[in-house]
Amino acid sequence: MNVETPLIQPNLPNLPNLLSDPQILEGYRDESFVSPMRVRSVVRVNNLEEVQAVVKWAKETRTPLIPVSSAPPHFNGDTAPSVGGAVALDLSAMKRIIRVDRRNRIVMVEPGVTFGQLRAALNKEGLTPLMPLLPRCGKSVLTSFLERTPITAPRFHWEPQDPLQCVEVVYGTGDVMRTGSAAIPSSLEAQWELGKAQVRGTGPSQVDFTRLLQGAQGTLGIVTWGSIKCRPSAKHRKLFLVACDQASPLIEMAYAITFKKLGEELFLLSRAELASMLGKNAQEIAALRGALPSWVLVLGIDGAGVLPEDKVAYQQAECAEIARTLGLELQTALPDLSGQRVEALLSEPSPEPYWKLRLRGAGASIFFLTTLERACGFIDSFRRMAAERRYPGDDIGIYVQPTVQGANCHVQLDLPYDVASREQAAAVAWLVDQGAATLAREGAFFSRPYGPWARAAYDGDPQIVIAQRKLKRIFDPGGILNPGKLCF
Repeated sequence: MNVETPLIQPNLPNLPNLLSDPQILEGYRDESFVSPMRVRSVVRVNNLEEVQAVVKWAKETRTPLIPVSSAPPHFNGDTAPSVGGAVALDLSAMKRIIRVDRRNRIVMVEPGVTFGQLRAALNKEGLTPLMPLLPRCGKSVLTSFLERTPITAPRFHWEPQDPLQCVEVVYGTGDVMRTGSAAIPSSLEAQWELGKAQVRGTGPSQVDFTRLLQGAQGTLGIVTWGSIKCRPSAKHRKLFLVACDQASPLIEMAYAITFKKLGEELFLLSRAELASMLGKNAQEIAALRGALPSWVLVLGIDGAGVLPEDKVAYQQAECAEIARTLGLELQTALPDLSGQRVEALLSEPSPEPYWKLRLRGAGASIFFLTTLERACGFIDSFRRMAAERRYPGDDIGIYVQPTVQGANCHVQLDLPYDVASREQAAAVAWLVDQGAATLAREGAFFSRPYGPWARAAYDGDPQIVIAQRKLKRIFDPGGILNPGKLCF
């Protein structure tokens, strides 16, 4: 049984901060290849009570709501309406950092908080956020981790939910729930007075409701705050680069490092990806491509707590030995590239223009989960498909991020293109759709099934579809929350 399609009411009520100006609505446009349908209006909210009021109105009028927390540009299609008459529920004005808990290394944030804001607040408490790779300046921290965006430090990634823990959520019924250890029937302030912290995702009882909301693209509920793990600021720190013409030796090194629980930041970048991150414009990116090695492994080692220099020294020695046995070398600098430059880049969000747009002006990404030893096979398969579509292979940026202590990895294929070139745009559109479907048939796991990837994620497992639709009917019986996404 499918969730009932919402019926659109012709008139909107007098909601707070309701905007229908065409220029404002243009800012909610999605840059992906999904249907270019536009939201009818935008309502901007400032607190939980306003979110509840909008959800209850939408339920009564059966108006689709599209939750949005990050500033544009939007790339994945999750904020693009799949049905007509939708209203964007903009939570970006909810910017409170509710609490920084130094003892438990937990921070509670609202959906409008960005990584730049979070970093500044945590620095005052001797903490550092767990960062994705060079997020957009306006990217919501909470949305990133609700959508399971990987962090660059796999040592802190114990299971797929990390670093997100507890959340407060408004379901499609208008009801409010707190998950995990925050679900105790008392106010947050009362919990803090008792010395309790919102550090455990499971609950109430043994059900992990936080996990149900992750990757749901706003189809089950609207999260109004979340508690997120962070890490101590380093007292001493070194960042190393390991260069190689092939990815496979670097993958072996990544396996060995994660097995021994060494280091903090650990990931692989292709020449094109690293050049796009470092270069300020197309000319600089082209020059860097000519100077950089084919593949670079980035390894950061932090010294926190007691004897920080000693911690960095022994881990550096162990990692250098691992590199030596594989015929590699641990270096603090490469020709035309220093570790300090990469470290400065990783510590902040991407400066404008966003790094994925600097080469050609537009871009798309394909990302999925696999295991490290299979990553090279998927990359080679994708390169063959790109060549068949006459997409320039040198433009493909590749990012391989070990996750869950190296048990699996995130593979990201970035495809810059010129929107004025119909041939390039058509090739990228095909690769994002049919190319991704081919990778899925070969075993790539699309754990974040945006747009056309939902077919690849759900077509092979009808039992998952049945289960998720049952959950949808429980948490959003009117089908008002981002209808048309996932298997809904």
